[in-house]
Amino acid sequence: MTNYILYDDAAIRPHLLPFTFTRPVSEIRCGILTLTEKWAHFLKTKPSFLTEPYLQYKFPFVATNDNIFLNGAICATAAIVEAVHQLAQGEALVAVDQVIAYRSPFEVVKPQEELKVISFTEPITIIQRVWDIYGENGAQIKTDFAVLTQNRVSQPINDPFTRVYAPENVFLEEGANVRASILNAENGPIYIGKNATVNEGSVVIGPFALGEESTVNWGAKMRMNTSIGPYCKIGGEVSNSVLFAFSNKGHDGFLGNSVLGEWCNLGANCNNSNLKNDYTNVKLYSYATEALEDTNRLFCGLFMGDFTKAGISTLFNTGTVVGVNANVFGAGFQPKHIPSFSWGGAAEGFTEYRIEKALKVAFETVSRRGEVFGEQERELLKHVFEISRSGHQ
Repeated sequence: MTNYILYDDAAIRPHLLPFTFTRPVSEIRCGILTLTEKWAHFLKTKPSFLTEPYLQYKFPFVATNDNIFLNGAICATAAIVEAVHQLAQGEALVAVDQVIAYRSPFEVVKPQEELKVISFTEPITIIQRVWDIYGENGAQIKTDFAVLTQNRVSQPINDPFTRVYAPENVFLEEGANVRASILNAENGPIYIGKNATVNEGSVVIGPFALGEESTVNWGAKMRMNTSIGPYCKIGGEVSNSVLFAFSNKGHDGFLGNSVLGEWCNLGANCNNSNLKNDYTNVKLYSYATEALEDTNRLFCGLFMGDFTKAGISTLFNTGTVVGVNANVFGAGFQPKHIPSFSWGGAAEGFTEYRIEKALKVAFETVSRRGEVFGEQERELLKHVFEISRSGHQ
């Protein structure tokens, strides 16, 4: 039986930090599903992972004598998976110069050079930079929506005070609830996950996805191309942004063209800028080069790693990158790059977030939601802490 392995492309992974500090590339969410979930859906099985050694304990690697290695940065489609199934031993599926997959008993560093190349001529979507996560999000919501709802019937919206535009593009999973809200799916689908809730007075514009058990708070404004992952709380005004899972932005304030990892929290009245006053391209800190990189985008907001929290009324400038497990607060616009395990703010200055204190807060954050924060999670964050101390964050 063929064994499937999602691998981190070494040329891509550093450009997706800080999110890949704490997960393989394919565990990034874009659209309704994570990239792992997209592959698993079409393969009808969940692959294992080939990633950084310190991540392998949480994301195991399983190999056999017949492996198909899948590029974790690729958004899987039925056509891609059909081509993958046709691969013979020693063949690599390549689109232009991008490896999609290869079949081999062992890892191959340069599949294009060492294996027989099979060309894939259809378009592919690949997440190569952090801004691709929100940049491709609207299209991926549409793609995932079509896949997840095919030959299925939505739960009804029985609330008499909810107004739905283009109801054929709205899908509610079992237990989903919408109260006294406006859902406008004329420009793209709206997906409401299992046991998710859209509360009174909310306006939701598609494409939009709300994950399982997540909540849109009262009077919220959810603009198009936004994905809220499972077990999140969202409020205020949100535009073209992605929250991975278990993160909260429950209060008023603007979040635009941004990506938040897991277990993040934005306090009341947090805001970010997503457009410069002079309408020039936004430059963003790159972990790969340790310098600012031109995104070639006019709209670019906040990128926040797992377990990071921001105090009330925190202001984030256009194109801000915050690492893992930082605690940010205080007056004024924050720096464009805040390293992992930082404590403080622009006005007060930053100090190191003591690791034992950080781990205790992370444990409390996870435990209060009924999830497990065990030795694997502790060791993972301790490793990221050591990386941050080495000056590469």
